Amino acid sequence: MPDRPTVTRYRDRVLACWLGKAIGGALGQSFEGLHGPIEVDYYYPKPDGMVPNDDLDVQVAYAAALSAQDVPRLDRHLVAEVWRRHLRFPWNEYGIAKRNLAEGLAPPYTGSVDNFFSCGEGAVIRTELWACIAPGEPERAAAYAYEDACFDHAGDGIWAAVFMAALQSQAFVDADPDRLLEKACSLLPVSSRIRQVVHDTRVWVAEGHDWRHVMRLIIDKYDTGDFTDTRMNTGFVVLGWLASDGDFEKAILVTNGCGADTDSTTASLGALMAIADPDTLPERWLAPIGRDLILHADVVGLEPPDTIDAFTDQVTELRSTLDGVWPEAREAPAPNPARYAIPVTVGWTSPYGTVWGQRDLSGLRPEGSDEPSMPAGSRNLTVPGTWVRWPRDEFDDLIMVIRYTLHLDRPVDGKLMINCSEHLRVWLDGDYAFGSQPSQVMPTQHRPPAGQSIDVSLTAGVHTLLATIGKPPPNRAQAEWIVALAEAPGYEWIPHAFRPVPTP
Repeated sequence: MPDRPTVTRYRDRVLACWLGKAIGGALGQSFEGLHGPIEVDYYYPKPDGMVPNDDLDVQVAYAAALSAQDVPRLDRHLVAEVWRRHLRFPWNEYGIAKRNLAEGLAPPYTGSVDNFFSCGEGAVIRTELWACIAPGEPERAAAYAYEDACFDHAGDGIWAAVFMAALQSQAFVDADPDRLLEKACSLLPVSSRIRQVVHDTRVWVAEGHDWRHVMRLIIDKYDTGDFTDTRMNTGFVVLGWLASDGDFEKAILVTNGCGADTDSTTASLGALMAIADPDTLPERWLAPIGRDLILHADVVGLEPPDTIDAFTDQVTELRSTLDGVWPEAREAPAPNPARYAIPVTVGWTSPYGTVWGQRDLSGLRPEGSDEPSMPAGSRNLTVPGTWVRWPRDEFDDLIMVIRYTLHLDRPVDGKLMINCSEHLRVWLDGDYAFGSQPSQVMPTQHRPPAGQSIDVSLTAGVHTLLATIGKPPPNRAQAEWIVALAEAPGYEWIPHAFRPVPTP
């Protein structure tokens, strides 16, 4: 076993890591999802104590679970168990991975199957724990991050976490941005868009462009329409760091100024810079945060430390108990895609010959209309999952009519969503439910786009969901939609809602 790297002021760096993360998260929470440039120079609003943030909450839960083990060991299956038992967050990739877990999948397939948010920010924002457990050992920190990230991510969603864990781990023993970036990028595939956005951002900053111009270049090349996409957001982290000349305040303000997933990006950058220099945190940013560790109420069944200082002590102890220990990836069998396909009935129709009033400008029936019949020649088939991308050139006519069947083993009060890129009308059990014009695809079942959901109170048993979807215009190659049924009050996905429970 190689010698443990020498880390000066180890505890100071770990404590500063959590404080820097709390500062960045508190700054960014007010601007999450907004477009840059955002011009602020301080908290807005100024917090009165630590602001709960899932970026830190999940890591506190992991540390508690590891500390409770007789012989602490980390792998993807422990991660899944923590999510199953202790974390009720329904958001984005978290909720999808938890649904996949409840439907019988195991990591890494909980992250890769039917997951619109597989390249979201959810794993890259929880890498500091792995860096603090393996300081100065970027490869081991990256291995931990991989095990964690594959629970709810795939592809660049995993590589972003590997990159950040390696970057933060190496920052315990080196503060030079160029060397740190070279080391972290060396652990990524050349084909990774994370590696590419880091390279591009370094070049653009080195060319002397103002940060606002570099921000626009990153958006032009890496924006996917999802503000949580980790490729664009990783570019914003690197931009803030390189444009700051080592000034913590300038760095987090630049990264926050780029917009998008600001509470995540500023938190990651704040932690990174604090690890590299634990004296970098300005008192005016520290004072409003305090030292109490305040978590979301949806972290359950654990006894976390009361303060950031006590959490720091817990993490330093984990460093000792996990010294030299690498995660062991226990592979799960690959799922049969047929078990997770969703049966639907699909037919095609046209607005031709339908008078105004029986249709509207979209060609679909007006809001509040009676449910249409399935067209003659409709076929029973399956779609791969709740997330469907149907090519435009496979539309047999101008309007798709698609029917889903819901299977509920208990009554459900919650929210039904179809988030669709095209003109949409929806009926539930024969009654008009909702409709919308073409929308951004952002399938957040806990906060759906306007006009793409309805609150429901459904009995146990079988229900029908029918939707009409307009053919995409020539500038869109496919229609895209996601169906979800989520249960109040937490709005976690109902497992197996759109398919019968598969037989073993």
